[in-house]
Amino acid sequence: MAQSQYIVVVGCGRLGSILACRLSSQGNSVVVIDPYESSFNNLNSEFSGFQIVGDASELAVLRSAKADKADCLLAVTDKDNVNLMVAQIAKNIFQIPTVLARVFDPAREKIYRDFGIATISPTQLSADAFITNLSS
Repeated sequence: MAQSQYIVVVGCGRLGSILACRLSSQGNSVVVIDPYESSFNNLNSEFSGFQIVGDASELAVLRSAKADKADCLLAVTDKDNVNLMVAQIAKNIFQIPTVLARVFDPAREKIYRDFGIATISPTQLSADAFITNLSS
C-alpha cells in the first residue's frame, strides 16, 4: 500500500484483529466494528485506530464509522450471512470502492460474486494449501 487509506474492519476476532493491527501499523486509518466490547481485547497495544461496539449491518453503526469516507471495508466476521449483508451495504449504499468479504462456505462464493463482492474463503485456501503440499 503506497498511501494511507481509511479502512473499516468488521469483526474483531482472530482475523479481524490481525488485519486491523497490521493495517494500522502500516499507517492506515482503521476503524474496527464488533458487537462485543470484549473482542477488542484481541487488538495489540500498538493498534492506533478506533473501535466501535455495534452491529455493522445497521446503517447507523456504519455511519458512525464514517463508512461514506472509507476506501475499503473488510467484512471478516465468522458469519457468512453477516459478511454478505455488510458487504452489500458497504458497496451499494456507502459506495466504498474496495469491499472484501470472508466466506466460509465455498458454495456461497458464487452468491457473493453475483452481487459483485470479492471474497476470500479460508476453507478454499486451506484445501488448496493441502493439495499443494500433498503433491510437492
